[in-house]
Amino acid sequence: MRRIVPIVVVAAIVVVEAIVGWPSLTAAFTELHTPNWGWVAAAVVAELVSMGGYARMQRRLLRSAGTTVHLGRHVALAFAAHSLSVSLPGGPLFSTRYNFQQMRRYGASAAAASWCIALSGVLSSVALVLIGAGGALLAGSGGGYSTLVTYLVVGLALAVAVRAMARHPQWLTTVAAAIESFVNRVRHRPESGSGRLVALVGELTSVRIRPLDLAVASYFALANWLLDALCLWLCCRAVGAPHITAIALVLAYCAGMAAASIPLVPGNLGVVDGALIVGLVAGGMATSTAIAAVVLYRIVSLGFIISAGWIVWLLIRRRQRRDPRYTAEPDKQAGIRLQT
Repeated sequence: MRRIVPIVVVAAIVVVEAIVGWPSLTAAFTELHTPNWGWVAAAVVAELVSMGGYARMQRRLLRSAGTTVHLGRHVALAFAAHSLSVSLPGGPLFSTRYNFQQMRRYGASAAAASWCIALSGVLSSVALVLIGAGGALLAGSGGGYSTLVTYLVVGLALAVAVRAMARHPQWLTTVAAAIESFVNRVRHRPESGSGRLVALVGELTSVRIRPLDLAVASYFALANWLLDALCLWLCCRAVGAPHITAIALVLAYCAGMAAASIPLVPGNLGVVDGALIVGLVAGGMATSTAIAAVVLYRIVSLGFIISAGWIVWLLIRRRQRRDPRYTAEPDKQAGIRLQT
């Protein structure tokens, strides 16, 4: 019964929204029936290149940690993991686990894979915030300036802290040993313990991410978001809305992606769409045109990319079943390296 109630509530909301917005929906689909296919093709290319930007970011981080993998492997992983993340309930958990398993199969250590996944998430989130703050600043919002300065200061502080820890890893080891000792006393276990936390910290501190690689990865993180926003702009052009300014579109896009940060339903259907439509209308676009542009954008960025990702996931799974090198557990394959 508890599982049915949320479904009924969501369905009721969708029905009410459809009834209220039916005139706009009708006009939107009328415009969507005759898009400019040249702009649609360009939007598809932009979205594919955007996914490639995310893959290059992860590849750069993993290579800096000591594991070099062919770019095609990372692109395939980006598509498959993205589809898991946005398609399944609790998708981000499945996606993170899948990313970790595949990177271990690529030959990365557990510490390197963990660093790569964690830094990818941090860089991606910070890049979106900086894009939104920059857009707000260009729009003349003082809040955008303060947000931009705040995140730059926080980012600089984190960089200094990480560099200090990298130079003095014994600090983290000492803290980990103290925490582990306290936990052992609480659980009435021998003081020596298993040393797992200390060992994990030792592995993590052994990973070195070079500043240049971090800077290049940050560039790819920005490119990933900006190319996705470009896809939205191209979809606007495809349905006949060429006059929206770049700043208005960036603000609308960031609002939509911020709404996507809380995965209420798979793909955040309805949540992201509503935020994008409101943002585009606030930027001066007609409601029916905004709906058509967002529907087209979601067809490209959600429908097309997810479909491609599941196909890639099946191909990866098929290959791993056929290739005996990939049938073992990732932890038993630390020495396996893929050809570059």
